[in-house]
Amino acid sequence: MSGPAPALLGVRHHGPGSARSVRAALEQCRPAAVLIEGPPEADALVHLASDEGMRPPVALLAHASADPGRAAFWPFAEFSPEWAAIRWALAHDVPVRFIDLPAAHTLALDEESGEGGASGTPGDEDDEGDEAGEEDEAGRAPRLDPLAALAGAAGYDDPEVWWEDAVEHRRGAGRVAPDGDALAPFAAIAEAMAELRASFGDAADDGPRAGRDAVREAHMRLRLREARREFGDGIAVVCGAWHVPALAEKRTVAADRQALKGLPKVKTEIGWVPWTHRRLARRSGYGAGITSPGWYGHLFRAPDRPVERWMTDVARLLRDEDHPVSSAHVIEAVRLADTLAAMRGRPLAGLGETTDAVRAVMCDGSDVPLALVQDRLVIGDVLGEVPESAPAPPLQRDLARLQRSLRLKPEAAFRDLEFDLRKDTDAARSRLLHRLRLLGVGWGEPQRSRAGLGTFRETWRLCWEPELSVRLAEAGVWGTTVEGAATAKAESLARGATALAEVTALAEQCLLAGLPDALPVVMRALADRAALDSDVGHLAQALPALVRSVRYGDVRRTDTAALGEVAEGLAERVFVGLPAACSGLDADAAAEMRGHVDAVHRAVALLAEADAGTDAGDAEGDAEKTGETGPPREDPLRDRWAAVLATLAERDGLPGGIRGRAARLLLDDERLTHERAARLMGLVLSVGTAPAEAAAWIEGFVGSGGSGGMLLVHDERLLALVDAWLTGVAPDAFTDVLPLLRRTFSAFEPGARRTLGERIRRGGTGDAGAAAPGEKAVRGFGAALDEERAAAVLPTMRLLLGMAHTGG
Repeated sequence: MSGPAPALLGVRHHGPGSARSVRAALEQCRPAAVLIEGPPEADALVHLASDEGMRPPVALLAHASADPGRAAFWPFAEFSPEWAAIRWALAHDVPVRFIDLPAAHTLALDEESGEGGASGTPGDEDDEGDEAGEEDEAGRAPRLDPLAALAGAAGYDDPEVWWEDAVEHRRGAGRVAPDGDALAPFAAIAEAMAELRASFGDAADDGPRAGRDAVREAHMRLRLREARREFGDGIAVVCGAWHVPALAEKRTVAADRQALKGLPKVKTEIGWVPWTHRRLARRSGYGAGITSPGWYGHLFRAPDRPVERWMTDVARLLRDEDHPVSSAHVIEAVRLADTLAAMRGRPLAGLGETTDAVRAVMCDGSDVPLALVQDRLVIGDVLGEVPESAPAPPLQRDLARLQRSLRLKPEAAFRDLEFDLRKDTDAARSRLLHRLRLLGVGWGEPQRSRAGLGTFRETWRLCWEPELSVRLAEAGVWGTTVEGAATAKAESLARGATALAEVTALAEQCLLAGLPDALPVVMRALADRAALDSDVGHLAQALPALVRSVRYGDVRRTDTAALGEVAEGLAERVFVGLPAACSGLDADAAAEMRGHVDAVHRAVALLAEADAGTDAGDAEGDAEKTGETGPPREDPLRDRWAAVLATLAERDGLPGGIRGRAARLLLDDERLTHERAARLMGLVLSVGTAPAEAAAWIEGFVGSGGSGGMLLVHDERLLALVDAWLTGVAPDAFTDVLPLLRRTFSAFEPGARRTLGERIRRGGTGDAGAAAPGEKAVRGFGAALDEERAAAVLPTMRLLLGMAHTGG
């Protein structure tokens, strides 16, 4: 085809200097059409780039229709040359076409080779190359990095520094003088890349990626010929600089078509999704990433006086974080950055110079506040936006509707939110986040609540990552709405679950997510698994999650009656089989079973409270009808559990840790007197018990959560028993029990350890004195209550309780 050659604008995919140069070149040559390296399936979506609701960074997301997890991204930032070309073309009513290999072939090739996937961007890594001399994550041989080769030829050790000096910091980049030629830099880049491909062709084109490059370039040449036939020769092509020599090369149509013959193909879907600066960062794993997207964005937005504006932004950030930074700091930091650039022979202070200046002047040499600057400004938390008019799967549209109605805006930065489940909006937000977690879309992660321990509080940490768009596309196979998809997946998981603990955890998730339609299926699966499972450990492991689910009905207004019946039946089976299951265990199995005992104890307490709340409500209703009141109802569930604990505490032959833990739980529930507890301890710590078994009993009795320290502080009789036993252990046996004792006592609070040490040093381990006649002894605090000292706190207590003026 005769005529002038198209303008081939070879670029680095993300660079403000390249973006300004592309814009200047397009203004000069005024092409009839603009061709962009990207998937042709996106031609129908390119017009959305001019929508007011489209805010970069954004990305084209293509995924296989049959396998949404097989996906690929093509990201664009505001400083991407391709984005600048698209925006220029749309503003001047110039047609835009994508000319890279179609996503249908790209995803199929990735599937055959095992490469790509949701985190990859096909082709981009080839345009800039991997880090020179390093293998990639798949263990493939290193390939040529064009930037590193050009930087080395220019005498630079760091290709990033060379690129900044040659392109990004070139004063007047993108602003051409009246007699200047905006296409001249691209001609120089094309010449350099042609030389590199000629000199290092074997090294650069070795391996399967080179074959992919050849196929992509063949398709680009075919698309370029089609565009020339449609629009003439006045065409501009914006592509990776590495491909420019291949596009200018003379190849026959037959040869290019032969290269594309027989390529695999899959049905694909494509759309725009928000992107983030963090995912543009090279350290995030994106093949064509850059080290400092926030810095590059600043250079693109502030072509004049970029250093002064950057230092002002840094100072503002540090002030917001309560660091003392003044205007004088900004002035001195700018001067230092410019001085460092002059000393290093750079045309403009770059990121290295500004970072050194900020560290020295604003951070007092500390890297701690500097890490904040690196995270918030150099990389940044910018999250793009996509207009509502953009095509999207039904599930994604339903999520966007819920996000708007619940006022939960996706953000790239981590954000902590606390929900009060007694409020309808907060409860709906909680259900949404739990449903998304069930679907594998981890927008939020539950955190330990800092405001209280009530079941009506939930704390979440939210962060929207671009990969969640792929997860959302994958979840679309379950339904078109978030609730429907979560229900369908829960039912599928219930039918396929084999372990009892899996089903109980699923039941808990269904209640948290508010999925009443899935509960019947989950309950049937739960009843079936519980009936078939005879392992007490499995039953004990499943009971806590089930009981927690019963408790959620209090705040979430969910009917959990059926769950309560299953939980009580599961608890009864645990009660019957637990004593026998605790015998014949080694040390590791005993420690695991002791954890089950603790979990069952907490679960029984919660289940008993739930039953008591229901019974109390029924009794209150009966009393209102009859006008009669009676004694409080008994607690048969706790009584049966207490009997099981008593059996564990007093049965010989069981592991010491389990017996000691059972005794401690009975003592905490006031179902075991201190005298009886002291007697059990005395028997265990007698000469006839092996030291290792006695130490295990002590660990079980006092070594739970550090609370055993306060028990010994306030009960001198127990402390005396432990002290007498410990001092009587034989030297050879002491070496064996020391690690276990050290682990036990190291869990105590520092204050408790200090108090115990002082009492032992003073010899204060004797029995408490007897109470005076007519007075009730209070264990651990002497013979009797000191009423005068106790009365001193009453005024303060009345004030705290609001009873100061009520006479209470």
